[in-house]
Amino acid sequence: MQKTICFILVIGILAGCLDQTPNAEAALKNSVVEHNTNYSNTQGHPFPALFVQYKTKGNHVFVECIVTGITFRQSDYSKQKVGKIVVWINGKRKSEVDSAAFIIKGLTPGNHKIKLEVVKLNNVPYGLDKEFIVDIPK
Repeated sequence: MQKTICFILVIGILAGCLDQTPNAEAALKNSVVEHNTNYSNTQGHPFPALFVQYKTKGNHVFVECIVTGITFRQSDYSKQKVGKIVVWINGKRKSEVDSAAFIIKGLTPGNHKIKLEVVKLNNVPYGLDKEFIVDIPK
């Protein structure tokens, strides 16, 4: 019974997060390589959690994140924690994004280690991060 309730809750949360990014979802459908990662929480707590899906096309990486318990909408302070995602490429801070889906553009050919870190608006980590390797073809 408890597993069923948790499953329904997770599906509801996931459906709500996907409504924020219709343009990125369309871009993801046209990509050629798809990868999924598992839920991750570096502090060992079941929630909040981070799920990352990414696809590569040419020298671009299309990233879609599902973050439970944290919103990227700065106007929604009432019920959820607010945050942003810091994008690291090969150990260097590349950018900050405030949406669940985004595109990393212009990577050079070869392997790149990408780290996504969910932080508060003042850059204090929530303890949610995901690392993965992408291979950009020549």
